[in-house]
Amino acid sequence: MVQKDPSTNVLGTPLELASLDPLTGFFRDGHCNTCVEDSGSHTVCAVMTDEFLAFSKYVGNDLSTPHPEFRFPGLKAGDRWCLCAARFLQAHDEGCAPLVSLQATHLRALEIVPLEVLELYAQDPAEG
Repeated sequence: MVQKDPSTNVLGTPLELASLDPLTGFFRDGHCNTCVEDSGSHTVCAVMTDEFLAFSKYVGNDLSTPHPEFRFPGLKAGDRWCLCAARFLQAHDEGCAPLVSLQATHLRALEIVPLEVLELYAQDPAEG
């Protein structure tokens, strides 16, 4: 049985819901929960933008095309998605990172992305 890490966000408080529509998360539970088996660290609650979706497709991870066979509707601007922390950092380095919900971003994201970087993209100014 896969053991989830504690559901704590980067602010040290309980991890908030990322999205049920589209259903996201490594565990497809709507939260950016993680575990040892989550090698991609799907821990950053990102708010999709057209610019980021184009970037992600360009670097080989097409998140906008639906794949009904995997019950994946395809993402559009405004959707919240548990993004791989390394992909978020790559997008930051390339100047096209999406917004972030700090309350819904898992603490383990900080193993890859510094809090100061995440705060630059906080969706709600009160978050950062």
